[in-house]
Amino acid sequence: MNERKRYCVFSGSNLGARTEYAKAATELGEQLAAEGIGLVYGGSSVGLMGVIADAVLKSGGEVIGVIPQFMVGKEVAHQGLSDLHITTSMHERKALMAELSDGFIALPGGIGTFEETFEIWTWAKLGHHTKPCGLLNCEGFYDGLASFLDMVVREGFLGEVDRQMLLNEREPWSLLKAMKRYVAPAPRGRWMPTRQSAE
Repeated sequence: MNERKRYCVFSGSNLGARTEYAKAATELGEQLAAEGIGLVYGGSSVGLMGVIADAVLKSGGEVIGVIPQFMVGKEVAHQGLSDLHITTSMHERKALMAELSDGFIALPGGIGTFEETFEIWTWAKLGHHTKPCGLLNCEGFYDGLASFLDMVVREGFLGEVDRQMLLNEREPWSLLKAMKRYVAPAPRGRWMPTRQSAE
């Protein structure tokens, strides 16, 4: 088991409707710092993004922000980070976040969070990396998504092995524990359909 040094956290630039979301972000940030794991995130000072960054910094941890130039003003780039990378595009932003990170966590968020999470999970499925990907499912935020993905498996569009690559835990400590124990599936050679199509 390799020791993880930095985890990338995808999260909303809003706080959401429940105070529990910010509480979970704070707890995750504190836990990352306590375990000596640095944070890589989208570089903003607002919403859950700002909450987790502040929690890691206040706990003495490392925080690396990655934000595209056109969003510096829109998302209010955090000025107190250990390091802040400003990229020219969203594509460059995501590629750099992936390069800097040893694992990926999705807090509650909107379509940006979903898009980033699904892309990095897709990269794992395709064998581009073997890093753990997980959902911090606080307050059951991702229950609906989990049910939908289970249906996608039943309908033959997603393999069970690939489904299990996206970890799902309700508490920060249990998710970090699962990520540390994660072992990527063995390479499966050429692509095979998840289920034989009906003739």
